[in-house]
Amino acid sequence: MKQILILTVAFLIASTSLFAQTKAGKVDTTKHATYYTCPMHTDIVSNKPGKCPKCGMDLTLSGKEQMKTEVTKSYRCPVHVNVSSHDPGKCPQCGRKMQLSAKEQMKAEVAKVYTCPMHPEVALNKDGVCPKCGKALVEKKN
Repeated sequence: MKQILILTVAFLIASTSLFAQTKAGKVDTTKHATYYTCPMHTDIVSNKPGKCPKCGMDLTLSGKEQMKTEVTKSYRCPVHVNVSSHDPGKCPQCGRKMQLSAKEQMKAEVAKVYTCPMHPEVALNKDGVCPKCGKALVEKKN
């Protein structure tokens, strides 16, 4: 009985917090780049859905994109570690700019895409050289 009461109170607190954020209009409206890949050819990357040029299969959201859609961004105050927010605004306690949490910084690092300056259709998830011309790949800016 005690556990049911504790779970009920925890649920009410969580739902109240979620309702308050929704009512206050706290929604992530930032436009994020989305990448699609071929399930059979992971080196094929596109910024829009379509067909794989090698096998004709439908392009699907890449694993990284699926991970990004599942988790929302979180920001933390550099001074007050207990202050966190889903908005990149300022800390309510000290007024400093909120920074991406360590977890979000790691996700941004994993989501990098490298492309060839001469062949923009070549896009890989790791640094290296272009398979077509041998030039060094550069990080794609969103």
